[in-house]
Amino acid sequence: MTAENLISDTVVPLRTSDTGEDALGMMNDFYIRHLPIVNDKQFLGLISEDDILNHDVEEAVGSYKLSLAHAYAKGSDHIYEVLRLLAQHNLTVIPVVDNENNYLGLITLEDLMMLFAKTASFAEPGSILVLEINKRDYSMAEIARIVESEGATILSSFLTSNVDSSLIEVTLKVNRQNLQSIIATFGRFKYIVKASFNETEYVDSLRERFDALMSYLNV
Repeated sequence: MTAENLISDTVVPLRTSDTGEDALGMMNDFYIRHLPIVNDKQFLGLISEDDILNHDVEEAVGSYKLSLAHAYAKGSDHIYEVLRLLAQHNLTVIPVVDNENNYLGLITLEDLMMLFAKTASFAEPGSILVLEINKRDYSMAEIARIVESEGATILSSFLTSNVDSSLIEVTLKVNRQNLQSIIATFGRFKYIVKASFNETEYVDSLRERFDALMSYLNV
């Protein structure tokens, strides 16, 4: 799936003539902290809630002396690239533009999270397993073989790394509620099982984090 498939026109972009007060009202309505500024279809940049609060909210945003953030996605970008941009720039929305920098719409962090929540890997019942592995020893093929040797299947996986560490975390979702035999097999192959969760625990954890994020955005 690409960015153009997730574009929403619910949130209207700001014009340079809109006031800071107008922008804050829209941010409050949609639980976001950033808005794109568009002039005659051309994307000019993103303005943040902090940018507005540091200026006179009764003035037009076009009069603000700002170095606007220019993070954006192209319509053909994969949703993983959209997610990377949101995380890298700590944004709540990402504008989508065409090759001429014309504004096409935006994608909100909430929309993206809802999309992932509805994918088959989240909808299928199962449990979560977190492995800690040295980067040079990582082999998804071997991990899959270990899981499949116990009659289970990996529904999804993702990596979490730290530039200051040689270790990575591999988070797996498998189609098995009871993970004891899989954990034991990973242990025999000298893997470190950092954590495991059943479906209910993991969903509750995600829901708590999502609710915390929405509460933060609504501050």
